Amino acid sequence: MRDSETAAAAGLPAEQQGPAWDLRDLYPSRTDPQVEADLTACHKEAERIATTWRGRVNSLSGDELADLLEAYEALDDRLGRLGAFASLLFAADRDDAEIGRFYQGIQEQITAVSSTTLFVTLEVNRIEEADLQGKIEASARLARFRPWLRDTRAWREHQLDDAVEKVLLEKHVTGRAAWNRLFDETMAGLRFPYDGQDLTSQEIFDKMSSKDRAVREKAATAIGNVLAKNLKLFARITNTLAKDKQIEDEWRKFERPISSRNLANHVEDEVVDALISAVQANYPKLSHRYYALKARWLGLDHLEHWDRNAPLPEESEARLPWNKAREVVVDAYGRFSPKLAEILEQFFEKNWIDAQLRPGKDSGAFCHPTTSSVHPYVLMNYQGRARDVMTLAHELGHGVHQVLAAKHGPLMASTPLTLAETASVFGEQLTFRALLDATKDPAERRVLLAGKIEDMLNTVVRQIAFVEFERRVHDARRKAELTPPELCKIWMDVQTESLGPAFRFREDYRTFWSYIPHFIHVPFYVYAYAFGDCLVNSLYAVYAQNPDGFEPKYLELLAAGGTLRHQELLAPFGLDATDPDFWTKGLGVLERFIDELATELKEAGIADEQAA
Repeated sequence: MRDSETAAAAGLPAEQQGPAWDLRDLYPSRTDPQVEADLTACHKEAERIATTWRGRVNSLSGDELADLLEAYEALDDRLGRLGAFASLLFAADRDDAEIGRFYQGIQEQITAVSSTTLFVTLEVNRIEEADLQGKIEASARLARFRPWLRDTRAWREHQLDDAVEKVLLEKHVTGRAAWNRLFDETMAGLRFPYDGQDLTSQEIFDKMSSKDRAVREKAATAIGNVLAKNLKLFARITNTLAKDKQIEDEWRKFERPISSRNLANHVEDEVVDALISAVQANYPKLSHRYYALKARWLGLDHLEHWDRNAPLPEESEARLPWNKAREVVVDAYGRFSPKLAEILEQFFEKNWIDAQLRPGKDSGAFCHPTTSSVHPYVLMNYQGRARDVMTLAHELGHGVHQVLAAKHGPLMASTPLTLAETASVFGEQLTFRALLDATKDPAERRVLLAGKIEDMLNTVVRQIAFVEFERRVHDARRKAELTPPELCKIWMDVQTESLGPAFRFREDYRTFWSYIPHFIHVPFYVYAYAFGDCLVNSLYAVYAQNPDGFEPKYLELLAAGGTLRHQELLAPFGLDATDPDFWTKGLGVLERFIDELATELKEAGIADEQAA
């Protein structure tokens, strides 16, 4: 399908679509001689680092260790530029075999370089703690790396012998990374038959938000049928990666499948357990209640899965042009912080965003930080819906976060996943509040409230249900390989539990677990969304109660990047994620939104709540 046809299918003229990005700040093209020159330079520098320091790290002085880490960081920056360029090209067009080959080649080269310098983290972790502290106290240059040393050494007790670590790194490109690529290319290549057309995944899923229930059902049927035809492959990928994770977790002595993700996120197991338990305990008050309300609003006895994101009866089908979405989001950020709005404008003016609809393009949305010496890039598929505006606000939140934290360099700019969602969810909240405050029409207000509730349910309830799906899959895989029907049953069980009795799930929904990329790319990633949403709800409540002085503290939080842990970042706001009531308070914001909507619907005589 040509670009103009894709735009028309989304209901937007081509001139009102989002832009394609300009990657020249990374490299002009994949054939640019600088790509090969940088690869060669990376290999040479890695060899120099190894020749100079391998086997000597423990005996280095503080300044000598700083010399090593500064060289290691500079190499990481150059590798980050190469890896980001290849990854972004591949995300923009997964159907191009030459781009796929380029992406694979870059990954293999990066792995080879990283294998040469693997000794750095391994030997750093063998330094005795008292000795390391002495080196830090003696060298101001080394002291700058204190956060990186802290986070690297958190893995000490899970570190394997050097030879094993080297094998795991070098085999990654033909192991987990290869299965990831197979999944990505398979998903990008799927076409879904619909009224004589073969639609891409972003086009068919867009029809799941149609106001016409028959259109939604037809789209859902097409998705279910195509996924079912590929289910054996997706089950094979899932089983293989789950077993691969089990083997490595056992070698590293992680007690539970989720524990390695928690360590990477710098958050305690018990804090994550408390989050998951709090959300699950509130299913009846949140998702069960809202979807029962939505069913009555739609005039239905029950909902099917294709009704979950259905537009509401009062919702306009008008699509918002790209330039208007830009104006809405930048203005919302700007009213909170002119500095944030100034950063956002660069994304638009300098083409750091790819929002255009194209076949073969990644169907999701993300903000890639690239490396701290360049700038982030945003990918999304803009189709003009209100949810697309919120997605833009979300991804740009990641963008401003990454820009502000870049000063710490490539080793310390990035945040763990749990904190990486802070700015993105806060940006959504700013955009939503701006739209709600500007809305005077009661019907529009109800639709906005419902849209925000559904976004929060998707972020909190749906993601915790995803975590539960992963937990059950990984636990069961430790005993035996899972058949496609067994995977489908786990999916249906957790969906029924989380979404509640308002839904009657049809058989073709059983396959929908198979298209979710987070299960493949980063196991247990998804709870970070719920973590971030609940955290931001609490953070925004602090702002709403006392806005004076909040902005500079918030910008400092973002600018800290990965240098501080969640306890240190939240302390200036009087918040503590280890407090058992923390998550309940965050969920209370969502519950109050549902209360407000229920009251407005009752007053309008639209959907009175039934007695429990």
